Order: sequence, then structure tokens, then C-alpha cells
Amino acid sequence: MLGTLLASLFAMAVVVFWYSGRAAAETATVIGQRACARAGVQWLDQSVHLLAIRPRRGPDGWLGLERHYGFEYSTGGEDRHTGRIVLHGRRLKALAGPVPPSPDSGTI
Repeated sequence: MLGTLLASLFAMAVVVFWYSGRAAAETATVIGQRACARAGVQWLDQSVHLLAIRPRRGPDGWLGLERHYGFEYSTGGEDRHTGRIVLHGRRLKALAGPVPPSPDSGTI
């Protein structure tokens, strides 16, 4: 009886972990696509990939998972650059990647 209960709790924890990971990956995908669109670069491979996952305390003091995602983009179609998105839960913590052009660039 106790073994069945523990197995059920473990299975539920795995399912919750998997669904929260998928939700975070979808959030990272949207963030990456929007960053590329703002910068006027091409989003490559249409996906993000998990680079690291670790427990971290959030600004509210609660322990949560910090996930690091990588993605690739191109400025001209012939080059590849890597970007990185860091999420704490589903909240954006850091973004390193394409930078929107400044309004005064290219004008003299």
C-alpha cells in the first residue's frame, strides 16, 4: 500500500516537472522569436534547447528552477549566432542575443 502511494507521488512529480519544463520552453521560444523580430534578424531552427537547469532562489525568496535555453539567429542568412535566455520559472531573468538597431545607426 505504501509502495503504491510512493510510486504514484513520484509519477505525479515527474509529470509536473515535465509539464513545467515544456511551459518554460514555450515561453523561451516566444521570447526568442520576439527578440529576433525586434532586432530584424532571422530566428533559426524555430526552437530553443535546454542548456542548464539548476535550483535558485527567486526575488521573493522561494526556491525554484532556473533554466538556461540556447537559440540561434542569423543577421544575413549566411551566418549563425547564438543567443541565451535565462528563465526563473517562466519569468525572464536574462537575455543575451540579437540587439535591436539603434535609431541613429546608418545615418550621417
